[in-house]
Amino acid sequence: MSTHAIHHDIELPAAGAEERIATAFPSVFTWDYRTRHEELLRLYEKGKTLQWNASTDIDWSIDVDPERTTADEVAAIDGILALPERLDLHHRRQLDHHFNAFLLSQFLHGEQGALLATAQIVNTMPWPEGKFYAANQVADEARHVEVYRRYLTEKLGLSYAVNPHLHTLLSQIIGESRWDMIYLGMQIMVEGLALAAFGLMRFTAANEPLIQQITSYVMRDEARHVAFGVLSLQDLYTKEMTSTELKEREEFVIEATMLMRNRLLMEEIWPRLGLDPAVWMPWSMHTPFMVGFRQILFSKIVPNLKKLGLLTPRVRKTFAELQILEFESLPDSTVESEIAMPPALMMFFSRLMAAGVQLPGLALTA
Repeated sequence: MSTHAIHHDIELPAAGAEERIATAFPSVFTWDYRTRHEELLRLYEKGKTLQWNASTDIDWSIDVDPERTTADEVAAIDGILALPERLDLHHRRQLDHHFNAFLLSQFLHGEQGALLATAQIVNTMPWPEGKFYAANQVADEARHVEVYRRYLTEKLGLSYAVNPHLHTLLSQIIGESRWDMIYLGMQIMVEGLALAAFGLMRFTAANEPLIQQITSYVMRDEARHVAFGVLSLQDLYTKEMTSTELKEREEFVIEATMLMRNRLLMEEIWPRLGLDPAVWMPWSMHTPFMVGFRQILFSKIVPNLKKLGLLTPRVRKTFAELQILEFESLPDSTVESEIAMPPALMMFFSRLMAAGVQLPGLALTA
């Protein structure tokens, strides 16, 4: 099914097209223009040189067929996924289409949250070099909203409203009055998960050249954004905050992690496809692919929290229960921006390739 000529409006949530969030953050003039954080200036310079135009640098003439998967590929994949019930080829392709639409829709909604949050950071950041970089990031986030809106409406032809768990988290972040909590929620948690998700799409959408182009550009931006958050918070959290203040951040990390984990269960998909949630939700919770999928999306968050001193015993306990503590030894985002593949996904992709499914560009390394 080619979607080159279609246009599909983004699905609205039940509350409608507009929502107003009360904010209480202070706006800070910084009359002392001395530079305190040279590394933020370096990120700012890097961001200026790596700007791209979503209208002209992306080849929008590329045709997209979201249900292109062949019968042989579907058979091989389903033999490994162990789906809870057999679907014919048409419905199986629809499942892939909806899976991608849901994931990309939440990217879009998360990017709008990042746009609003980063605009707040310009106001609240107490260092001039931080304001410079945050202003640069506002342009990045607007471009990300633009590119995902266009892909969903013009190419994929299908979208989902903001997930309730993501909506709760974004509302909490936007409603914050403390600048560091906006950073922690958006730069470390939401954007950290997005960075890992974009990296995963290089493997799962390897045969779709347009989304590969988009992903490459967006990942380059997101790697800087997450590094910005770590660089801005590390001294504050490791040297300046009281134990009481850090406990509040610890509790927020645990709550945000659970909200993001629940967002990844994709419970909205099943009724849209006429599938029984009582059958498909347990499969989504426990099948090795979905377990590995959720694991890898936290692979940037865990080492960054460790860098910030927030991998406390309580946080470690939650992460151990979610099977994501294994990522703590990976490099943080100030060191490198790539993602590692967790064992569950490494095994999954190895089995796909052994079954004859071609995944171009896949590197099965630990």
